[in-house]
Amino acid sequence: RWRDVIAHRSDAFVDSFEAFDGFLAVSERSGGLQNLRVHSWSTGESFLMDAADPAYTMYLGNNTESNTTLLRYVYTSPTTPSTTYDYDVSTGKKKELKREPVLGGFDSANYVAEYRWATARDGVKIPVTLLYRRGTSLDGTAPLYQYAYGSYGSSTDPTFRSTILSLVDRGFVYAIAHIRGGQEMGRHWYEDGKLQKKKNTFTDFVDVTRYLVTNKVADPKRVFGMGGSAGGLLMGAVANLAPSDYKALVAHVPFVDVVTTMLDESIPLTTNEFDEWGNPAASKEAHDYMLSYSPYDQIEAKDYPAMLVTSGLWDSQVQYWEPTKWVAKLRVTKTDQNPLLLRTNMEAGHGGKSGRFERYREIAEEYAFILWQAGLSKP
Repeated sequence: RWRDVIAHRSDAFVDSFEAFDGFLAVSERSGGLQNLRVHSWSTGESFLMDAADPAYTMYLGNNTESNTTLLRYVYTSPTTPSTTYDYDVSTGKKKELKREPVLGGFDSANYVAEYRWATARDGVKIPVTLLYRRGTSLDGTAPLYQYAYGSYGSSTDPTFRSTILSLVDRGFVYAIAHIRGGQEMGRHWYEDGKLQKKKNTFTDFVDVTRYLVTNKVADPKRVFGMGGSAGGLLMGAVANLAPSDYKALVAHVPFVDVVTTMLDESIPLTTNEFDEWGNPAASKEAHDYMLSYSPYDQIEAKDYPAMLVTSGLWDSQVQYWEPTKWVAKLRVTKTDQNPLLLRTNMEAGHGGKSGRFERYREIAEEYAFILWQAGLSKP
């Protein structure tokens, strides 16, 4: 006696829902963004909640009563701090309840967010979120700070991030590349960026960079990339794949010795990761494919970008020796004189040191490196 309430759609991915007496609220991913759909029980009709920005994220808030016409939800964008609303489905009116405060005289009118589509080398359209300060010239002179993750089906939503304003206020364009391996475009987006299709993650990142340079969003001589953990693997792969496209890369706790780690089943996470990367001990095809992109194994005698690599002594997910041996091999193999810095935090795990202010110090260290390489500060 099962029946469809919300029929399957190939262009949308249901994340969660809340059932009310008069309507159903559905959190869905569509068009690469997290949206909210309101479905009426009485009419069977539905609509998407309005968004004020081209790039945004909205999700269900704390709804404790089913017998109500009010839907509580949270809205945020690169220019909008997290804001909680009550939306009345009977009248179509919404009321702002709370907006997260931002210190330092922040004014969202000073910033511009865009949502663009870059074409990958296989013709697939890759969503890209941009943030820059109003008045920044998009004429090929602005430095670019590009971030991505692209693994485990983890989506990087365009939310408000106060710390990035430090770079944006100095003239940077901040870009989030919603590459394959995440789940921004649905389940297929993840399937096309894992196992034997993992290289799509790396080429997507490079192709987004080249799109932004070609369209004069970025200065080709001041392009910076950053990623952590599996995103650190991304940085390592990109460094081998397209070193001349980047002035500098930041790789936090990077998973860069892929084959060695995936052959060691004594590491707690290894066997659980076979579904993501493959099992090199059980499949020669999986082994050879991993080897073909593993950053440590693909180091060559050539010029590399400047790099800042971080690790944590107590990291149980990416053990400290993995980025350490990667840096050591790079130092004896690469042919350039660009800085290659290794920062091993002796009091940190996979997520950095504990404490809100310690996190800010680590971000400041990263930004100091980027500003130095961008020519905007002294060493």
